[in-house]
Amino acid sequence: MRLLARMRRLGLPGVLVVLAAVFATSCSKNVQPQNVLDPQAPISRQLDRLWDPVFLIAIFVFVVVEGLVLVVAFRFRRRNDDESPVQVHGNAKFELAWTLAPALVLAVIGVFTVVNVVSLDRIPKGPNVMQIEVIGHQWWWEYDYPQQNVATANELHIPAGVKIDLRITSADVIHSFWPPKLAGKLDAIPGRLNHMQLKTTAANVGHTYWGQCAEYCGLSHANMRLKVVVHSKAGFDKWMQDQQASPNMALDPKTSAGSGMELFRAKGCGGCHTINGYTAGKVGPNLTHFMSRKVFAGAIFPINADELKAWLRDPPKQKPMMPENGQGMPNLNLAENEIHDLIAYLQTLK
Repeated sequence: MRLLARMRRLGLPGVLVVLAAVFATSCSKNVQPQNVLDPQAPISRQLDRLWDPVFLIAIFVFVVVEGLVLVVAFRFRRRNDDESPVQVHGNAKFELAWTLAPALVLAVIGVFTVVNVVSLDRIPKGPNVMQIEVIGHQWWWEYDYPQQNVATANELHIPAGVKIDLRITSADVIHSFWPPKLAGKLDAIPGRLNHMQLKTTAANVGHTYWGQCAEYCGLSHANMRLKVVVHSKAGFDKWMQDQQASPNMALDPKTSAGSGMELFRAKGCGGCHTINGYTAGKVGPNLTHFMSRKVFAGAIFPINADELKAWLRDPPKQKPMMPENGQGMPNLNLAENEIHDLIAYLQTLK
């Protein structure tokens, strides 16, 4: 009621100024990392080419319909409550026109939509297609490269100019993989394999694109982000070569890193996390080359000593999780010297 009273005091010009200001804020030039209206790759541009004309048609229909409603409301409003309106029958030509016109518009939109759906639903095949398995977990993304025998998490690395077949599924509940500037969204469903095409060009090389789980999947759904890094062909080959290298297992147990390596097993970390040649846990992210990434914990924290310390002190405090239900990492109640040694060990995983 107070808001209505203030709007009345402003009058029509004041209200229009306020609405214009609100509209202007939506046109900000600030970078939006998950802006679906800023397509940066062939598939997202294909979706945008369908969305733009449909949106313009929707605006046109809205303006026409709302305009006619206002005209009728003001032009034919009843002035005398004792007067009954003139009773008239419908106009067959008008009724036919406003029935056929929307049907025709919807039919045209439907045809273009189906054509795009069929095109995007096509599974890329051939010797040059790269397959990547995308597995949703509560609350992080796993990326497996079966052709190269490499597994990583949170950051999806791809080469530009190569057709990518993302084979998407889930290890627990329904998730939805969505990198808005590169492609559409696709559900990750337990027991089901869905396919998403991903294509980039030389213009995408060196850029990082953010995404999000787009299907509510529990307590930390909002903290289940994803990151796509686009390399040149040579850059990707170098990244892959580094990922295939074995981690350093010859650490002196008298050093902090060597002590942390032993703690990793002793504290049960190896029961959840894989480090090639050392532990083989499958519950949490593969940490074999942990320090080659920029982010961790569902891509919400940058990898640095301060963030790792805060995480190891109390993971559920940093990111809402329910480890008692098997969802997320528990608080291991580590001492400060143990945290120091574990971080020293993690920093060797490059």
